[in-house]
Amino acid sequence: MRGLRSTLALIVVLAGLGAYIYFVTSKQDDNAGTTQEKIFVGLEPGKIEEITIKSESGEVTTVKKGSDGWQIVSPGTGKASESEISGITSALEQIAIARVLEENPTDLKDYGLDAPLVDVEFKSADAKSSGHLLIGGKTAAGGNVYARRTDQKRVVLIPSLHETSLNKSAFDLRDKTLMTFDRSKVDGVEITADGKTVQLAKTGEDWRLTKPLAVRADSSIAEGLVGRVETAQMKSIITNEAAPADLKKYGLDKPSASVTLNLGSARATLLIGGKAGEDDVYVRDASKPLVATVEKALADDLKKGVDDYRRKDLFDFRAFNATRVELTRDGKTVAFERVKATDGNGPDTWKRVSPTPADADKDKIESLLTGLADIRAQSLTASRANTGLDAPALTVYAKFEEGKKEERVSFGRNGKDVYAATVDPGAAKIEASRLDEAIKTLDELSK
Repeated sequence: MRGLRSTLALIVVLAGLGAYIYFVTSKQDDNAGTTQEKIFVGLEPGKIEEITIKSESGEVTTVKKGSDGWQIVSPGTGKASESEISGITSALEQIAIARVLEENPTDLKDYGLDAPLVDVEFKSADAKSSGHLLIGGKTAAGGNVYARRTDQKRVVLIPSLHETSLNKSAFDLRDKTLMTFDRSKVDGVEITADGKTVQLAKTGEDWRLTKPLAVRADSSIAEGLVGRVETAQMKSIITNEAAPADLKKYGLDKPSASVTLNLGSARATLLIGGKAGEDDVYVRDASKPLVATVEKALADDLKKGVDDYRRKDLFDFRAFNATRVELTRDGKTVAFERVKATDGNGPDTWKRVSPTPADADKDKIESLLTGLADIRAQSLTASRANTGLDAPALTVYAKFEEGKKEERVSFGRNGKDVYAATVDPGAAKIEASRLDEAIKTLDELSK
């Protein structure tokens, strides 16, 4: 009998549990697919014109939208980060209420809303896109935070990720670009470091070194330097208003390095000061009193030697745009010309035009041209003495880009070393195997 009663009791408990599960599940199904109420219904982010944030640190920052974008107006002034502001306006529009806790709370202290962690007020031309949000403490689980609109009494829960999106300091909201300039107008660069100066000038798409040597520059290196300055980001702001007397403590009274960009008649100069810790240095835009820090790597980039800026490729032509090539060895010249496909769709071919005309092996010609075009200087020397270039082992003359451009490079041997002479003074040391491969292919093509 006792066993029967126990069994009946268990059945009742299981039935009750099953009913509860069914009830809860059905409620979840009823709510499935429903949209959570947004805390700011109808907010249009694009209409927000002013935002004031009191962050967890207690700092109060105000930004305003003007004709030239978002600007920080307090504390201090400066251009605001468009991406940061966009993130904030989007977050305000997207905040959804996870749960309403109390419609008429008696004590906001219970939720950390008597002294909010984050206080965000935003304004627009119309009241519809204006609002004021207070964010308090986190729930025990940490997934949500307590929040309240100042024009409503109720306390709600919102996802804690929004607290992270809105808890921003003045520096967080600032555009951290160190220098702003029109890159398309840059036509010259002057770098001074360790008492040495390097100058580069740009004509069209080409860069040249003008000091301390007048030679071709590596355009990718020059453009990379300009891009490095353009994208340099402040890691911190030390002071917005550095007095001339204060510059000494930052090493900016006598900068360790500087880079000046020429933009037509205008100039923009970045000064590098002393170390600001292990990985950063102090910097200043010469036209502004602001002192900031950046990664030390930027300063290191400015301390390259002049050879780092020199062009290392011996040839400008490439196998696909070469139209004629003449190779002179032991006083004899072999010339090849590209033959355009007659139907406009087929592949071009090559022919040997001298000394004995004949069809040339297209694959071998292109292999030769590709090999030559890929040769780069391993090192550079100021003199051509003892390079074997007084009696070249091979001279290459090439025409390219429909014959509009031409270039000549000679190769010399000195023992096991091989050097090349271009239009630039001095000589370039190259891999000896590169010349050997070119001569081998030339011999095959000359048969």
